[in-house]
Amino acid sequence: VQLQASGGGLVQPGGSLKLSCVVSGFRAYYSTIGWFRQAPGKEREEVACLSGEATDTYYTDPVKGRFTISRDDAKNTIYLQMDSLKPEDSAIYYCATGHCGDDYYYTLPGDIWGQGTQVTVSS
Repeated sequence: VQLQASGGGLVQPGGSLKLSCVVSGFRAYYSTIGWFRQAPGKEREEVACLSGEATDTYYTDPVKGRFTISRDDAKNTIYLQMDSLKPEDSAIYYCATGHCGDDYYYTLPGDIWGQGTQVTVSS
């Protein structure tokens, strides 16, 4: 049972990246999975989540309209499409299981975390 995140990199402001979170050992379709990020010296921030069976999605305000979370059930993978990237989006991004609603996303002890993938937005 694990999550494997990838897709980070260096991109110029205004550019795009697509992060992937491959799920192993359980069905993503029935699980809430989302993305957190943490920049140096800052607290971890929930970014977006997609609830099981896609009944709810959540985005933190700074990314609304720019980021899109989605799922490919055939590949058992969660994606985070990030467009119009800004320097303040630079952080390590983690995917994790958790609890998701229209205005919240949080994890509890026992939730599963993937390793981080570095996103750097810089000219």
